[in-house]
Amino acid sequence: MTDRRGVAVVTGAGSGIGRHVALALQAAGWDVALAGRRADALAETVAKGSGERKLLAIPTDVTDPASVEALFARVTSELGRIDVLFNNAGVTAPAVPFEDLRWEDWKRVVDTNLNGMFLCAQGA
Repeated sequence: MTDRRGVAVVTGAGSGIGRHVALALQAAGWDVALAGRRADALAETVAKGSGERKLLAIPTDVTDPASVEALFARVTSELGRIDVLFNNAGVTAPAVPFEDLRWEDWKRVVDTNLNGMFLCAQGA
């Protein structure tokens, strides 16, 4: 019998909190699917991992329904199941007065932080 805890998906796993959580989950005995926009940053997270558990890097745009669907299809195909979703991907708006905030910047925040969270929760 193995000490396998399960399979976790961590969005925003290329840096910051997402990277640290992904590595902590792997160290605790979880296989972890790393999702994020930047393949190079995901590869850096994989390189920092250790242990017997898998770190599977899957470049993903959480604002794109097809990309999120592909993420969860690959996780279930390669790791067999999903036990935990750490829905961490997020962006911030530029630090400008509200009246100067551009529509494009506002939409990027909402698409990532709200719609991306919804798509990933639904996909899991």
